[in-house]
Amino acid sequence: MSEIMLSGLAPADGDTGPEVTPLGEGRMVREDCWRQVHRLFHVERRSKSEIATQLALDRKTVRSILQAEAWRPYTRAERADTLLAEHATYLRSRAPQVQYSARILFQELRRARGYRGSYETVKRFVRPLRAAEQAAERATVRFETPPGQQSQIDWGQARIHFRSRPVTLHVFILTLGYSRRSFHEPCLGETLSQFLDAHERAFEYFGGHTREHLYDRPRTVCHPAGEGRVVWNATFKQFADYWGFEPHLCRAYRAQTKGKVESGVKYFKRNFLPGRTFVDEQDLREQLGQWQAEIADVRIHGTTHERPAERFAREQSQLIATAGQPGFRLEASQPRRVAEDYLVSFETNRYSVPFTLIGQTVEVTRRGGRLHIAHGGQLVAEHDEVAGKYQVRILPEHGPGASARTARRLRSSPFSDGLGRGSLPEVEIRDLAIYEGLGAAAVSA
Repeated sequence: MSEIMLSGLAPADGDTGPEVTPLGEGRMVREDCWRQVHRLFHVERRSKSEIATQLALDRKTVRSILQAEAWRPYTRAERADTLLAEHATYLRSRAPQVQYSARILFQELRRARGYRGSYETVKRFVRPLRAAEQAAERATVRFETPPGQQSQIDWGQARIHFRSRPVTLHVFILTLGYSRRSFHEPCLGETLSQFLDAHERAFEYFGGHTREHLYDRPRTVCHPAGEGRVVWNATFKQFADYWGFEPHLCRAYRAQTKGKVESGVKYFKRNFLPGRTFVDEQDLREQLGQWQAEIADVRIHGTTHERPAERFAREQSQLIATAGQPGFRLEASQPRRVAEDYLVSFETNRYSVPFTLIGQTVEVTRRGGRLHIAHGGQLVAEHDEVAGKYQVRILPEHGPGASARTARRLRSSPFSDGLGRGSLPEVEIRDLAIYEGLGAAAVSA
């Protein structure tokens, strides 16, 4: 079945909604709604009536969705004689990226794709695409998740003052999908380490985490790959695997998919920040904690019509418990590339590995105050973790000079045949001029 018609609609806080066909023949169910119906029916064993009620769908729509073996997007049949027939696929994928600007699309077609038609033809093609997106914005279907199923994560930014000093505040916000209870963590940046640390403080705050986490597409989570592929940030993916949650991404150019946390960002800016002054970061944290406990958690939520704290009481037992599990950066291995000076960076400090690994990727693990560095599953270096920042630790046996010394010993060995061959393994001798500049790094160790 290629078309799944949606008859029941319910406004919500910006969550995933139905797909609207360009010609207005009917509303099409988006992929995430289709998946939600199948999960509720096949995994949670909900009845069709219960699903229809929860998602504000008609029972016939639910039945049609369950009969469909796979979700299929709406595609509009094109007239073969139109000048835009060969460009239709490009226009559909490109239009959301340029905010449905027919002028920009016309310019791109003329410049790069050999189009010789008129601007009016492009405008007629784009008009129903824009109308479909606008209708989808207005008519969204509530996408609810059961307790412990999903969290939504985002950053909010605001300009504040510490006394008289202006500061750009970055606030990490994690919102539990069922209860709408949120965790807010003020930061002075959005680096990967701050991003991961904020997650762990949220886990500690709630006493656990949900099975799924929904993100926009920041570079701390993934990298653009094109053609619908996802390339996860390697450290972030290790973090997700370490804590045992499944990351999901919003549809490209459709951040409204994570409407719960988007609403949380707006609520933070409109309810917490106005009229407040802060002495420093500690004062900000104290005021924020008080606001979370006394206002945000106990207000009547506009969508659920319940207090987040009361719904959280039903959700908490469904979270994956994290108590007793060490922090990711304390236990999990982290990939690092060996630099030209045969050093790897770890939390601002640098440590040596055998120089033959220059350009290779190694895994760094912290255990009991020592760093274990492995390559290909084999331990290649160990160091005591350096206190402080921007320190360098180099072991002499890791440098190229160690190879030269080993070669000289080998040639003078009584087991050698005088050419450097014997019972000991051969050692490659490299021109030391290659390693000019490394001596300074070794001296500083």
